[in-house]
Amino acid sequence: MAASAGERPPSRIWSCPELGLHALVGATGAVRLGGPDRDWDCLVPLVEVTATGHGRLWSGERSIETALGDRLALRGHETVRHGGLERTTIRLADAVTGLAAEVTLERGGSAGAHEGAAGRGPGVGDGSGGFLRARVRLVNEGGAPVRLEGVTTLTLGGMTGADGTLDGLTLHWADNDWLAECRWRRSPYRDEVVPLNRSAHGHEGRGCFERYSQGSWSTGRHLPMGALTDRDGGAWLWQIESGAGWRFETGEREGCAYLALSGPDDAHHQWHQVLAPGEEFTTVPAVLVRTRTGGLDAAFGILTDHRRGIRHDHPDHRELPVIYNDYMNTLMGDPTTEKLLPLVEAAGAAGAEVFVIDAGWYDDDAQGWWDSVGAWEPAPGRFPGGVHEVLDAIRRRGMTPGLWLEPEVVGVRSPLARTLPDEAFFRRGGLRVTEHGRHHLDLRHPAARAHLDRVVDRLAGEWGVGYLKLDYNINAGPGTENGSESPGAGLLGHHRAHLDWMASLLVRHPGLVLENCGSGGLRMDYAQLAVAQVQSTSDQQDPLRYPPIAASAATAVTPEQAGVWAYPQPDQSLDEIAFTLAGALLGRVHLSGFLDRMSDEQFGLVRRAVRVYKDVRHEIASAHPVWPLGLPKWDDAWIAHGLRGRTATFLTVWRRAAGPGAPGSGSRTLPLPHLRGVHLTPEVLHCGPSGAAVRWDAAGGLLTVSLPRTGTAALLRLDVPA
Repeated sequence: MAASAGERPPSRIWSCPELGLHALVGATGAVRLGGPDRDWDCLVPLVEVTATGHGRLWSGERSIETALGDRLALRGHETVRHGGLERTTIRLADAVTGLAAEVTLERGGSAGAHEGAAGRGPGVGDGSGGFLRARVRLVNEGGAPVRLEGVTTLTLGGMTGADGTLDGLTLHWADNDWLAECRWRRSPYRDEVVPLNRSAHGHEGRGCFERYSQGSWSTGRHLPMGALTDRDGGAWLWQIESGAGWRFETGEREGCAYLALSGPDDAHHQWHQVLAPGEEFTTVPAVLVRTRTGGLDAAFGILTDHRRGIRHDHPDHRELPVIYNDYMNTLMGDPTTEKLLPLVEAAGAAGAEVFVIDAGWYDDDAQGWWDSVGAWEPAPGRFPGGVHEVLDAIRRRGMTPGLWLEPEVVGVRSPLARTLPDEAFFRRGGLRVTEHGRHHLDLRHPAARAHLDRVVDRLAGEWGVGYLKLDYNINAGPGTENGSESPGAGLLGHHRAHLDWMASLLVRHPGLVLENCGSGGLRMDYAQLAVAQVQSTSDQQDPLRYPPIAASAATAVTPEQAGVWAYPQPDQSLDEIAFTLAGALLGRVHLSGFLDRMSDEQFGLVRRAVRVYKDVRHEIASAHPVWPLGLPKWDDAWIAHGLRGRTATFLTVWRRAAGPGAPGSGSRTLPLPHLRGVHLTPEVLHCGPSGAAVRWDAAGGLLTVSLPRTGTAALLRLDVPA
């Protein structure tokens, strides 16, 4: 590793062999993080801080090369070990402003080893990878205020492919939208970060590849994730754990790639925060996964285990009850006692264990409920005998009753819009924010929180509701201004108060299950999923368009938290019903549909699918996701998603159109390298009457699946002989 001119060689103060990362300290005390044996100049400061009056050393759109970040010098560091984690704290300080930074780095190893051949394969249990979770705490120890405009949680440089260049790297990111979630895209790194010939100019470029959130839907545009892969199966995969603003960027520095992960900033989220002397600020967490072999499948396996390790422990993660919800393609926000009771009977007979009454149960307003919500009282006109008649019917069928709730909003026509103080709502420029007929509560205000506590304590305590679907159907913009704070700082403050409120519900009602929903999957982040037990993956109503979402959901959320709609209908053929059900069987079943109107044959198919799910669900909570055909594209004809369990691999395969395969047939061959050399007999657990044929080539580790018709799907099990 070379030093800059006039400096002694930097020394190593921390290393993480699993990730191939080292923290180096230079002659001035500056600390930089990056790959081993890289020149000092290609690395980047451990923390970058954009502050008013200090700015950057090289102007542009990058969040690196900040003047303040360059000045931060080492004060000290220590490492402690607890369980399977190693925690290192690196303390830095800036002599000019008095700003002190405390960087916490937690590292963990590769995904848990599986017993037997089902767990074989690079990147899983072989020590070839690990993760690093970072967080930064800033304290103003100086005598004057410091106005922060951006703080990185994790920055590192020195990233290249195995050949030492950027030419073989591929960049991955995920677009996200209502009804079209988890759409992963890929591009050669050099198509996004073009070579500029630094030697000819003496400087790097001014731009970068970036993705960031906008407004209060944390995943309304993209997932807070990205990845780099190389030709030899190596991967870097990252995740930012924020329900408020977030941003990542990557670019070139001295012939290597760098990465910067951060929460909200001024340029993208209207976030700034003034730290008076003695005040502090803590960034949102971010995680980096590194594998040397196994590609994205191996990296997502490690990230899945990390996600399991940080979330609130809850029995729902282990039990995975079957959920029926009356909304999707069924009552669509129009529940009544008359409509619900037949569905309750049918759902119970099908094997559901939770029955959720979705939107509309509070609606008796002739003008509609959208802009009048907030009190969350049952509508007498919908429930002439009272809502408890339906709740009791749900319990008699052996199911837990659930209700839909949109807690953070109050309709403009709701009485609460007049009785709660202005300070209890989002405001900007002194005016209350209004979006799509709603105001937005600020859960930092005691009146807002007390109101919601009373609502949930009534529903979960007095009524005995055991499941709450917490929806969120507006984007409230950049945030709220409480006094002199910036909108982005207000949004982050509310977000943290919202997480604290959700956690407090689980303390008072330990058995309560919280579903995180944001118009489907528009708030699918691991700040909220560390607290909530279930995540809605989409509002997609077209069963033919759901497979790429269902198959990719495990990139964004653990399989046991991924709620996928299964909405079979009496007007569908048996193959269509089987196709509709298939997508949920390796996640969380969100059953819906007019089951009460089905023929015996149709209903029997639904019951069999539910039984299959109950037979395999005990494997889901410890399994790791795989994609034998790669992450799906939106229009792919064939899609495959699987889970590698301790003793078996499960695969869901969809055939949506003719697409590529064996000429003239409906077949597709799936590579399963982790099972190469294993002699086994694949089992078809679920499919429609058109059937599915499978052929296993043990020597090649190849599974050929035949689905004779388009619009069909199958769930397969590959058991490894004892």
